[in-house]
Amino acid sequence: MAIWSAEIKELENLYESFKGQLPDLEKELTQLIHSEDANVILLYSRRCLEVIITDLCECELKRPRKTEPIKGIIDKLHKEEKVPSHIISSMHGLNELSTYGAHPKDFDPEQIKPVLNNLDIIIKWYLKHKDIIAIGKTNDEGEKDQSRDELLEEKREGRTEKQEKPAKSGGHNLISIVAISAILVIVAILTYPKILNKKSLENLQSPDGRISVAVMPFQNMTNDSTWNVWQEGIQDILVTYLSNSPEELKVRQTESVNDLILSKGLTNYASVTPTLARNVSQMLAANVFISGSIKQAGPTLRINAQLIDSKTEETIKSFELDARDKEENIFKVIDSLKLVIKNFLLISKLEKEMPVGYKNVGSTDSPEAFKYYIYGQKALYKKDYPEAIKLFKQSVVLDSTFFPAYWSLGTAYGNSGVLEEVTKLVLKFYDKRDQWDIQFKIKLNQAYAFCFETTFEEVKYFKQLEELDDQLPSNYYNMGEAYTRIHQYDKAIPEFEKALEIYNNWGRKPLWAYNYTLTGLAFHETGQYLKEKKLYKKAEQDFPDDPDLLYRQAVLSFTEGDTVNASGYIEKLRSALKENSVSEAGIITNIAMIYNDAKFPDKAEDYYRQALVVDPENPVRINNLAYFLIDQDRNISEGLELTEKALIFMPDNYTILHTKGWGLYKLGRFGEAKDILQQSWDIRRIKEGYDHSAYLHLEAAKKAVANLKNI
Repeated sequence: MAIWSAEIKELENLYESFKGQLPDLEKELTQLIHSEDANVILLYSRRCLEVIITDLCECELKRPRKTEPIKGIIDKLHKEEKVPSHIISSMHGLNELSTYGAHPKDFDPEQIKPVLNNLDIIIKWYLKHKDIIAIGKTNDEGEKDQSRDELLEEKREGRTEKQEKPAKSGGHNLISIVAISAILVIVAILTYPKILNKKSLENLQSPDGRISVAVMPFQNMTNDSTWNVWQEGIQDILVTYLSNSPEELKVRQTESVNDLILSKGLTNYASVTPTLARNVSQMLAANVFISGSIKQAGPTLRINAQLIDSKTEETIKSFELDARDKEENIFKVIDSLKLVIKNFLLISKLEKEMPVGYKNVGSTDSPEAFKYYIYGQKALYKKDYPEAIKLFKQSVVLDSTFFPAYWSLGTAYGNSGVLEEVTKLVLKFYDKRDQWDIQFKIKLNQAYAFCFETTFEEVKYFKQLEELDDQLPSNYYNMGEAYTRIHQYDKAIPEFEKALEIYNNWGRKPLWAYNYTLTGLAFHETGQYLKEKKLYKKAEQDFPDDPDLLYRQAVLSFTEGDTVNASGYIEKLRSALKENSVSEAGIITNIAMIYNDAKFPDKAEDYYRQALVVDPENPVRINNLAYFLIDQDRNISEGLELTEKALIFMPDNYTILHTKGWGLYKLGRFGEAKDILQQSWDIRRIKEGYDHSAYLHLEAAKKAVANLKNI
């Protein structure tokens, strides 16, 4: 039994008391109370705190959290006296200790207890602060506490009584004005796509791919008739501005909307109900409508706007902007309002083009940056890495704070084998990782492990990502891919299969053929040829004539002794590679690799030599043949001669140095082998990252040298 089991039980009881009322907090707390892993408990304790802090930031500080670190928000809540001091202390304590779970490192298991105790204290305070009703349970005397309905009734009565009493002095104002030089304060700004209501957005687009919008007149709720003119004024400005994007938006004109409203016999826009607005919107065949109001509280003017689904009358997004109570300031408010609404609509439309199964977490309010980001994703999953790099670079130029674009840029560089650029990006953000949410923090830790540690450390972070979202197929794919890099194919298979299962449940094909081919490789390496063959039949439907798939099919056919089918796949592969502008020597090398993987060494050697004849001065072709001759023990001396020739062209190439070191090891020259393999390894860790085979070869040489010393 864990030493913190009593604390977990307390949190479990607390969870049951508010179950069904705080879904975001419940989700994180559920993961916490059902885990026995210390790191996971710390991780989800922090996530629970993040949920609470994010809500307090929005409700008490009147602004979105964005990427601000938790500590900074806690300090602001303390400074503005939004949270009692003793709760602030618990928040700081939890935040500080829980970082050991977000970035696993040594800690004392006893430290789990204060984290859980602080979380219990914070949640109990938060429930009172939010006026959340606790569900009754049997008390110590065996008597049943009040039911939820009874408590709800008491709460309703209490609220009614409270509303009838005058407000006490000294309390926080509902609306505050920031004394800064700028007239306008934007209270609500967009964060994409985390705030997008996916269910509502499914119906946004018309058959022609555009979003049709109707803008209602804004309602003057100020009791000051001087603002009446702006009811149609704001409406007309929004209609004109949104109409400037005809390729993405279809905007119903002001006259059409208002004529339909007036036809209902209304003379006051304040009488326009949401249902009437919905009916008008539907009559104009608009997918969504915008309604809003003008309100006043003291010297502050507040403009509210809601984007509403015309079919469900469900609010998709709300916007709220404040300005000082002067009519000349209204234009600045409207300029900001029209910009955020338009950007929200355009990015919502662009999100439809995101690859299925790719979960984007991040923010930008630049449709152009988001557009290049989406195009980059499409190029990435088509394996057109140079194009993807170009597009992601354009995205970050347009929005230098758009982290997902940087992340995808690093992925494209990594798949291109340009680790130096990946390392630069990792170091750019790694020291600032506490500014990001938990998911990006874990991703940065994983990327750091890729660049500077080992795949074994990466696996730990991929596991954490699976814990965060167990329905995201890319998390399972990445875990499986990591296992294949360290040759743990039996562990890779269930990860790959889970990713494919999720895609199948969605009724969609995976992002790319690697979901099939790497799964097939794992099946092949564990001798499960029937499963591999069945998998490729499905892959053919989703990715016909994909080069990687044809490669794996050829290897499998040769392994099964079906040389006719294997030859057919090779010819298809030859055609596919030509279409992708692969050189003749490159094509021949691919064929050599197929024969090598299928355990046909004579044919493999023949093709490696053919590739070298076609491209004789290419050190890569020289090294390919050299490594094959050495690794397969066919002609180690010739292999070493070839490495010397290749090193003339590329003296510091870690791949060629590794081949030479492996050859020296095979000849029993262990001291020389260790030095060369170490030199190769040191360069490799800078330029490529961790390679398990190279690591095993270096360790073998070190062990051989140590054994010689012990004789």
